Amino acid sequence: MGLIYLLLSLFTAPVFAQNEPRTIQDFNKNWRFHLGDEAKAKDVAFNDSDWRTLTLPHDWSIEGQFSEHHLSTTQEGALPTGIGWYRKAFTVPVSAKGKNVFIEFNGIYRNSEVWINGHSLGIRPYGYSSFRYELTKYLNVGNVKNILAVRVDNSAQPNSRWYTGSGIYRNVRLITTSPIAVDHWGTYVTTPAVTNQNASVTLQTSIRNAFGGRSDGKPQTVSINSVILDATGKEVATSISAAVRLLDTLSTVTQPFEVKNPILWSVDKPYLYKIVTRVYSQNQLVDTYETPLGIRYFKFDPATGFSLNGQSMKILGVCLHHDLGALGAAVNVRAIQRQLELLKAMGCNAVRTSHNPPTPEFLDLCDQMGFIVMDEAFDMWKKKKTKQDYGLNWDAWHKTDLEDMVRRDRNHPSIFMWSIGNEIREQFDSTGLTITKELAGIVKKLDSTRPVTSALTENVPEKNFIYRSGVLDLLGFNYKHEAYADFPKTFPNQSVLASETGSSLQTRGHYDMPSDSIRMWGKGGPTKFTDGNPDWTASAYDNEAAYWGSTHEQTWKVIKKYPHMAGLFIWTGFDYLGEPHPYPWPARSSYFGILDLAGFPKDVYYLYQSEWTDKPVLHLFPHWNWPKGKTVDVWAYYSQADEVELFLNEKSLGVRKKTGDELHVMWRVPYEPGTLKAISRKAGQTILTQTISTAGKPAKIQLVADRNILKADGKDLSFITVNVLDEQDNLIPDASHLITFNIQGEGELVGVDNGYQASLEPFKANYRKAYNGKCLAIIQTTEKAGKITVNATSEGLQSSTIELSSR
Repeated sequence: MGLIYLLLSLFTAPVFAQNEPRTIQDFNKNWRFHLGDEAKAKDVAFNDSDWRTLTLPHDWSIEGQFSEHHLSTTQEGALPTGIGWYRKAFTVPVSAKGKNVFIEFNGIYRNSEVWINGHSLGIRPYGYSSFRYELTKYLNVGNVKNILAVRVDNSAQPNSRWYTGSGIYRNVRLITTSPIAVDHWGTYVTTPAVTNQNASVTLQTSIRNAFGGRSDGKPQTVSINSVILDATGKEVATSISAAVRLLDTLSTVTQPFEVKNPILWSVDKPYLYKIVTRVYSQNQLVDTYETPLGIRYFKFDPATGFSLNGQSMKILGVCLHHDLGALGAAVNVRAIQRQLELLKAMGCNAVRTSHNPPTPEFLDLCDQMGFIVMDEAFDMWKKKKTKQDYGLNWDAWHKTDLEDMVRRDRNHPSIFMWSIGNEIREQFDSTGLTITKELAGIVKKLDSTRPVTSALTENVPEKNFIYRSGVLDLLGFNYKHEAYADFPKTFPNQSVLASETGSSLQTRGHYDMPSDSIRMWGKGGPTKFTDGNPDWTASAYDNEAAYWGSTHEQTWKVIKKYPHMAGLFIWTGFDYLGEPHPYPWPARSSYFGILDLAGFPKDVYYLYQSEWTDKPVLHLFPHWNWPKGKTVDVWAYYSQADEVELFLNEKSLGVRKKTGDELHVMWRVPYEPGTLKAISRKAGQTILTQTISTAGKPAKIQLVADRNILKADGKDLSFITVNVLDEQDNLIPDASHLITFNIQGEGELVGVDNGYQASLEPFKANYRKAYNGKCLAIIQTTEKAGKITVNATSEGLQSSTIELSSR
């Protein structure tokens, strides 16, 4: 029998004005940075005047040069790691006296230690955990400077199976509160019952009392007023707790609400309410805590899969690592938003945070944009996967790190399941029984409203000790799609999804024929890969995969067919730095993505768009520049149509229809220059037409910005696609021209890329070679409004200029 999970969710993201008792200061600016170790850099008197000044978030690895000699190896992107120091001088106003002051880090990779005015505040080994330290008792108030110092040690290598980045790569905040205030991640909201007519809401608020329960010999009492507001700001429910006695340093207050006719959060309409909580002591406002929230209910069922708000649906997901391509691991909200926009347009409705807790801003966006999230904690437990990985810290830190992930994230409406691990080695021995029970218990103690899962590889029940622990609410299995059909027999009365699928290999714009023979590349163990292409490419036809995986079509056909499969998470949404299977150096990023590292869709993107959306799709490929007489495999993905007819130079090459479980149609066409044209039809009526023409000589550069109007906040980005075209505006499919960029005005070039997995050009440069006709320039605004002019030039090509506006 399936379990139904009910939740009204929120993410704790307080806002404030200067007259509010809680203040939140962006603490990203004016840090000093030094790459290398400095034993005395923690000291207040240390002279850092010759250090670089920068704004966080910062990833020093992405700024480096690729090398096969880096200890990180190609598995981590072949970029430098090492040790780095950050220092920041700041003052605290006299008005902060009597307040409590905290520093909050969303994430530091890795092995960080933090000092304030020479006093060590603590260490944090895990590079993906968010944490805070209290500064209060060490602070100077007034005009005397305070020195915050952070040492980051990513020198012990290898410690990951993918690119991690190095440094304070997520956002930092300085928080000031009254002595009585809502605690860190101090709210938890559940809904005992949700219908379209009514939502019962329970809010738990933890109040931190720095007075320790009594002040001047008298018990501390507070009143807590919490209000639920809809998206227009209208009050829809209120709960007041008066004369609450604070008997200790931490007290929890429970408040009930009833929301009439709630608008439910869904992937198509991610409606967000917000809760405003105000705390009063002695009739004075001492804290305000504001949080968005979403109301929804969902169910995993062994027979029928997954439903959201009573509607059956498939989880159509991808796995994502945390890097942002040419920007590295350094968090940028617009870059994350762009990734999610591209996935949403493909029809994707879910993301698995592989294989670690994400930055909080990612979850904010998933809340707002309507994505189902599998929030994953670990890639390994005590048994290591690489020599210097988190397994070394497991005993001392796993409980704290898991608790912090759940406390931080448990109120996001986008999170539907907790994953306690990926392909964990303890699934193969009896230690998996004990550890699984411990981890599931930690999660359930903090949040019982969502299922606990783990991404498993062993699908023989008696061999899998994580499964045998009996505490997983939802079984996630990686790969082995041929076993999905028998899961109801193999795992009776168990809800199941495909937590990782595919590992199909493609390089954008490269095509190997014949396209209808499937090649499984690479082998396990130390065997050297000797197949493949001399230019380290993989075919963009969906016919190559890693030896452990499958093609996109093979897996999706099975998920689509069987209702007991709740959904899937494809490996991966985007190419990522590191893990360039099956190739050795100079390959340094993955081939698994549906989109390449620059965010350019590979052809298979349109397979999913044709299957996962209701919009008409017609995608014809490959390009039409080939040796004369070569037989070319021409594919088309299509939807909302019965058939596709293909023409070459206006001569029909026949009509093709998908039959059975087919997901594309194909023609074998002897090449001759000219124009391919595909027409999709339904009931004889034309739905869509697409043409591809033979490109002539390279003639000009085209610049296309994803956004021309930007925010003058020093953070906003425009992603500019650079196309090399002929005189008739046809893309040159093999163009590799060196493009040079010049930026004028209120912006700067912060990254370049072309999506080629074996390119060794730096990401931080004013140039980039096109790859298969395309490259990318990423422009970031300054904090001053004005025009930004981007000019691109290349020898032998007509230059191009585009103007952006920053406001």
